[in-house]
Amino acid sequence: MALSRLFWVDMLLVGSAINIACSMAALFLLALKLPTGLPLLVHFAPFPYNVFLFTAVWRTARHSNDAHAHGMRIGALAWLIAATLV
Repeated sequence: MALSRLFWVDMLLVGSAINIACSMAALFLLALKLPTGLPLLVHFAPFPYNVFLFTAVWRTARHSNDAHAHGMRIGALAWLIAATLV
């Protein structure tokens, strides 16, 4: 798979959309006054997928001849941190 598609489309577009949807659902569950464990579970549900995307970008960039590969690795790390904490 092309590094640029993996980074821009799969990670930043699709991965971010999934994270935003789960965060919104978690906030909705909090608003319903449900036990805190359920919203936390929903909020962190995409974490394994986030780690998968990060690893895929990291490994693909390592073997890529793309001039932006190092920047994409740093961007993937920043995205993983932001997706986990926000």
